[in-house]
Amino acid sequence: MSPQTTFTVDPWGIAEHGLDLGGQARAESVFALSNGHIGLRGNLDEGEPHGLPGTYLNGVFELRPLPYAEGGYGYPESGQSVINVTNGKIIRLLVDDEPFDLRYGELRHHQRRLDFREGLLRRDAEWTSPAGRTVKVSSTRLVSLTQRAIAAVDYRVTAVDGPIRVVLQSELVANEQLPGGAEADPRAAAVLEAPLVAEARMAAGTKAVLVHRTRYSGQRVAVGMDHLIEGPEGFHVTAECAEDQGRVSVTTVLHPGEELRLTKFTAYGWSATRSLPAVRDQVEAALTAARYTGWNGLVAEQREFLKDFWETSDIQIDGDVELQQAVRFALFHVLQAGARSEERAIPAKGLTGPGYDGHSFWDTETFVLPVLTYCLPDAVKQALRWRHTTLPLARERAAQLGLAGAVFPWRTIRGEECSGYWPAGTAAFHIGADIAVAAVRYVRATGDVEFEKAYGLELLVETARMWRSLGHHDAAGRFRIEGVTGPDEYSAVADNNVFTNLMAQTNLRAAAEAAARHQTVAAALGVDTEETAAWRDAARAMYIPYDEKLGVHPQADGFTDHQLWDFDATPPEKYPLLLHYPYFDLYRKQVVKQADLVLAMQVRGDAFTDEQKARNFAYYERLTVRDSSLSACTQAVIAAEVGQLDLAYDYTAEAALMDLHDLGGNTKDGLHMASLAGACLALVAGFGGLRDHGDQLSFRPRLPAGLRRLAFAMKIRGTLLHVEITHTRTTYTLRRGSSLNLLHEGEPLRVEPGRPASRPMAVPETPERCLQPPGREPARRQQQSGPAVGSGAEPPHLAAE
Repeated sequence: MSPQTTFTVDPWGIAEHGLDLGGQARAESVFALSNGHIGLRGNLDEGEPHGLPGTYLNGVFELRPLPYAEGGYGYPESGQSVINVTNGKIIRLLVDDEPFDLRYGELRHHQRRLDFREGLLRRDAEWTSPAGRTVKVSSTRLVSLTQRAIAAVDYRVTAVDGPIRVVLQSELVANEQLPGGAEADPRAAAVLEAPLVAEARMAAGTKAVLVHRTRYSGQRVAVGMDHLIEGPEGFHVTAECAEDQGRVSVTTVLHPGEELRLTKFTAYGWSATRSLPAVRDQVEAALTAARYTGWNGLVAEQREFLKDFWETSDIQIDGDVELQQAVRFALFHVLQAGARSEERAIPAKGLTGPGYDGHSFWDTETFVLPVLTYCLPDAVKQALRWRHTTLPLARERAAQLGLAGAVFPWRTIRGEECSGYWPAGTAAFHIGADIAVAAVRYVRATGDVEFEKAYGLELLVETARMWRSLGHHDAAGRFRIEGVTGPDEYSAVADNNVFTNLMAQTNLRAAAEAAARHQTVAAALGVDTEETAAWRDAARAMYIPYDEKLGVHPQADGFTDHQLWDFDATPPEKYPLLLHYPYFDLYRKQVVKQADLVLAMQVRGDAFTDEQKARNFAYYERLTVRDSSLSACTQAVIAAEVGQLDLAYDYTAEAALMDLHDLGGNTKDGLHMASLAGACLALVAGFGGLRDHGDQLSFRPRLPAGLRRLAFAMKIRGTLLHVEITHTRTTYTLRRGSSLNLLHEGEPLRVEPGRPASRPMAVPETPERCLQPPGREPARRQQQSGPAVGSGAEPPHLAAE
């Protein structure tokens, strides 16, 4: 089964009919359930066969050494890798002593479905054992969005013929065996064997609890399970445990039509500081609360939570049912990644797989948080509060590098820099401004002044101090920031990267303005008028390179003077380039891994004229190879802005289908949260024309020919704005709140409750379609009108980032 035919197209869910054993790892990522605290890959209930087993707790990791052929001052000494914690998903079934294993016997029917409105993963199977006994198995799994520590499964087995003797073994398994084999791809996670050391265990009745501690990072993990059992009279229950295993077994005899039902509640907790009794008791308390709520209660809470989410956050598309499914898939998983993270990072893969060692990057602030700001703002607040908790580490890192303020890590779990490659890691200073801008956006969108005073101001001050010490005024008075790496990882340690300088400029201005608003708090942080004046001076004098001869902005100083990469001599199998060519060659050529200057035009569109945007976009289109999943969504946004709507449509579909079609070939390691969030940005900021870097939201709506209608909702300062776009009109409706001022096509517009405001659609000029490097064109999007999956030719193989 190919990626295009594995999953059926349904606007409100993902279904898999049959079982593709070769594609199990990809399906496990797609069917993953999470709430931002717990992450369960979509492994089969019985545990085997599997592609990659995975159970993750946000913030739980193990330390590993970072080897260097030659050491250097300031190099990080150790890395952090997410670990597969105790697996509580496993429910093994034996039918007359034969294990329910889909590799044996006859699988008569198998279906899995993830429903976005319910937040439930359902599975139905009918299987005949090698001995000829047939059973029906159904399970429904959830990770609670309302009870943070809880996952649960409703498991039922029904005898089709018989009588048959069945045994259910519900287990907790720590240090489970992971697939072996060295990975040549540096993007894959490091595999850490047996990272958990047993500390305590208990089993009694229908309950079991295991407590472990990570070997080197010193984090205590407790997992408990409890059960409700329904079946024919006379079933027998036993409980037992060992250091790395807890098991509750249920056995009975089923006659044809009889059912044995097991409801399993699993609770997870961890801490780096609390005692063993405290962590264990937390888990037992969570189990008590879950049993009190009951299975039906957990399901009802889940549905109610998601009902509110979709009523206020849905993105609706008419004209492309596959894209509709993909964008709801994206929203659902972005929601899962941040819903209950609660002062923890949102990793690049969420909690769906071990890709990138479970690290959080700048992706979160630049792609994920802009989406969550307008649909789940509390998640943004929690993510930024996590960044605030890491400020002491960021200050230490800045001091180590000889800088003032705070230097945040390029990749991390707990707050320390975990990148062993400093040109891409340490030199990517823009992460500081990415965090600052995310904080400014959150405050502007919510009006949360208390957050700004308690957390946001300090983030702004410390990042502004870093920029002021990193950059300098040259002889001409221009403020320069040199020796940095921007978003494009095929260009490193460059001078005056435009994206970096513009983001730093925003950061410096915002810090000065926030300090003026909260003078007492700023004074407590040591800020005085001289320092804020220096920030304003640096912002005013910020140097933005421009190539007068070509009429475009170079990505950084001298970039447009570099030799062009020989795209014609680069065969398709040599992409992604980073896996086939040395970095020194990439760094000195005009070739772009991911949108960099184009991203600058999205986040700081006010710094470019419309003519400059069109010329810049055309210039960088022919250099950008999209060896990163972060690129297509940004190219979609700017393609729409410059009038290339069909190209924008193609890029939007690529971003949205990154995982459902496994375009990067590595969905098995986890979903691409930034690309999923980016697909939402491509629709709302691209075709909706939303820009939020000013005091008011502004919209310049456009629709490609393949879409008939686009509608979305946004939470803004206590209001709920609904925007509906067709090829003839755009209508703004205030569904909650008093009134809202915004800009439509640059003109002020006030939206009042009960009085939708409608404006005719502007018809932009349609320029000639831009060209991409040979073989790197996005797939042309075809209109999707039926239930079958498929969108024509797939785009070239992409590397994920």
